[in-house]
Amino acid sequence: MLNRITNILLALIVVLTVWQGAIWITDIEEALFPPPMNVAGAIVSLVVDGTLFDHLGISLMRFLVGYLSAAVLAIILGLLLGRMTRVWNVADPIVQVLRPVAPIAWSPFIVLWFGIGSAPAIVIIFIAAFFPILLTTVSGVKKVDDTYLKLARNLEIKQPFLMWKIIFPAAFPSIANGLHIGVGTAWIFLVSGEMVGAQSGLGYLIVDARNLLRLDLVLAGIIFIGISGLLLDRMIRLLERWIEKQWGMA
Repeated sequence: MLNRITNILLALIVVLTVWQGAIWITDIEEALFPPPMNVAGAIVSLVVDGTLFDHLGISLMRFLVGYLSAAVLAIILGLLLGRMTRVWNVADPIVQVLRPVAPIAWSPFIVLWFGIGSAPAIVIIFIAAFFPILLTTVSGVKKVDDTYLKLARNLEIKQPFLMWKIIFPAAFPSIANGLHIGVGTAWIFLVSGEMVGAQSGLGYLIVDARNLLRLDLVLAGIIFIGISGLLLDRMIRLLERWIEKQWGMA
């Protein structure tokens, strides 16, 4: 634990030193590239007046609704499609065509269909998280050891217990990878979605600060986005460990 804290402090010192050094060497104007002290002051102001917590709370609410909806639906479909080979062979080309399309590319349709506010951001998060989790779940189900399935047949284990007790635990390491990937992509596109059609949230905070030429607030928002994404990924890791303990995989 002490080594981890030391490494974090050293990394922070390196970043701040390089940041301040780049400003001194290039002699760039503070309005265009705010120094660390200015950004620290902006962070303090956002915390003190409550602006940060207002926007962060809204962003987290949108993220949780979109991400959890995508995770639940993708895992259920992935478990089913992974066992239904013929159906998946038909669905796979469709998924592979839709998957590379950036969720933000759908924003003109999403805004027209769902209006402005939280709904477009939630839909964009859903799309961003859905495909990684679906594909890793299907892949995990297909890689389940046949020995487990043969043993289940010998013990006459039927659905839904076969899916819940055998297939899901065996496929969970692959599903967990999808959950981690989904967190990253969903959080990135949450911010993009809030920049397009929202009037609140961390993405909107950055756009509003940019319009006011307050680049110190822009960098403060970027820092909060990075820290929040890191904490969300750690929460998924805790959930992963809890599930592993429930199935005796830890």
